[in-house]
Amino acid sequence: MRFLAQCQNRVNYFAILQAMYAIVYKSDGFPICRQLPGVTPDPVVTWNTEDAARAFITSKGADAEFQPVQLTDEAMDRMAKAMGCPVEAMTFDPYPA
Repeated sequence: MRFLAQCQNRVNYFAILQAMYAIVYKSDGFPICRQLPGVTPDPVVTWNTEDAARAFITSKGADAEFQPVQLTDEAMDRMAKAMGCPVEAMTFDPYPA
């Protein structure tokens, strides 16, 4: 399930969706993305729970470098800035369970 984060509808998305989490670099806030041919910017990978995101980080031995971040308006703004794109251009792709 992919969805587009449209600026005027962001609050509506998060009002109806359960909390979702992205994993970002602690150093610059850039999120983990999936590379898909012809898709720019790369879709941000999401996890359904903080525990699932944290478990993924731990499984890669990357606790010192990464942190899970709940997708909120503020977090999306920070990720868009780190990615160098408008928040309206961001898409999200859930991590397979």
